[in-house]
Amino acid sequence: MDSNRSLWEAFWVGFKFSTRWILIDRCGKHFGLVLSFLRDGSIALPESRREDLLEILTEAKYYCIQQLVDQCEQALKKSKDEYVPVCRVPLITSAKEEQHIISTCRKPVVKLSCNRHNNKYSYTSHSDDNILRNIELFDKLSLRFSERILFIKDVLVSNEICLWSFFGNAQKIIDVDCTSIVYGQDKKHTKVEFPEARIYEETLNSLLYENRDSLPDSELMKATMSLGIDGNDRDERERVERGVDRLRRK
Repeated sequence: MDSNRSLWEAFWVGFKFSTRWILIDRCGKHFGLVLSFLRDGSIALPESRREDLLEILTEAKYYCIQQLVDQCEQALKKSKDEYVPVCRVPLITSAKEEQHIISTCRKPVVKLSCNRHNNKYSYTSHSDDNILRNIELFDKLSLRFSERILFIKDVLVSNEICLWSFFGNAQKIIDVDCTSIVYGQDKKHTKVEFPEARIYEETLNSLLYENRDSLPDSELMKATMSLGIDGNDRDERERVERGVDRLRRK
């Protein structure tokens, strides 16, 4: 500690002539890190959260550890100069990775599994366009709700052609499968649809799981769940379409 002539010297001198404990009235969140710096002369500062760097800088100034102050200020300057994306969408590379992301994320999770080459049959005439529409909607929702929902994309692991999956509290809520098999005159065809209203609705429903410490209210869930929009329930269809229009305007 010779290179860090600081508040610690005052603590040590006071401790030598005192028979009682010395109270350090500070939050202990970063205290172990401060001790590690005094012991080793350097530490690995967190790179992901600017808030943590500011908190460590505050502690370093309180204890008058100038070397740690300088290191924190350099790290803060570096993080300020670096470009941080507004929205990040992880690409899943394994089932284990997907499970880890979903189980540790405190936000609801929306996953799009999309792989056009998983098809065994020929596509119907509008299927390619609908695949692109699903991908474009995923991108728009990612930008719109990135602060409240984690969006992930699977283009390697799943055998699905186009499937939306919604998760809350580390559990799957529901799947929205956009793919079906239809029969033509001579052979089977794969049909990909674009259920835009349903996807918007399930995205809004997933926001009910923002509080990881408790389950959504059952009555609220019942009130927001689709009654099965098959064209026969005009009120339900109009309700969902109004929700879609509101989201588009935002």
